[in-house]
Amino acid sequence: MKKQYWSRDEALLNIQKYCALQERCHQEVRFKLIEHSIYGDILEELIADLITNDFLNEERFAKTYARGKFRMKNWGKNKIIHELKLRKVSNYCINEALKEIDENDYIQILKKIIEKKNTSTTFKNQFDRLKKLTDFALSKGYEYEIIQDVIKTV
Repeated sequence: MKKQYWSRDEALLNIQKYCALQERCHQEVRFKLIEHSIYGDILEELIADLITNDFLNEERFAKTYARGKFRMKNWGKNKIIHELKLRKVSNYCINEALKEIDENDYIQILKKIIEKKNTSTTFKNQFDRLKKLTDFALSKGYEYEIIQDVIKTV
């Protein structure tokens, strides 16, 4: 497939559409522009224009991302933090995003996924059960201390 090069005006219009479609982080937009051979000062001007016109807002992206991954994929805070850091989102935005997750909902979702895993998996003994359930919850990004408290109640 032939690579498509954008002029400055085409780039602005296309990247605005790209950002309007769904929330994007700065890194995604930067990669999209580089993919279409937009570099240097023009790239920085376009990103500044997107921020000025509110097409690009990293805090809004982080909040939307955290809410979505928690609600749809039942991710824990550790996994959300890790993924946001991979996208080079600032620590301030990450902390604001985590405020979007209600603590009661967080515990209820963790209970639900542990109960589901508990009923769908076979265990050799009690230690195997604890290990498998803990490993599963850790892989979803939940904190060890909270996992132990929830497993005791299940």
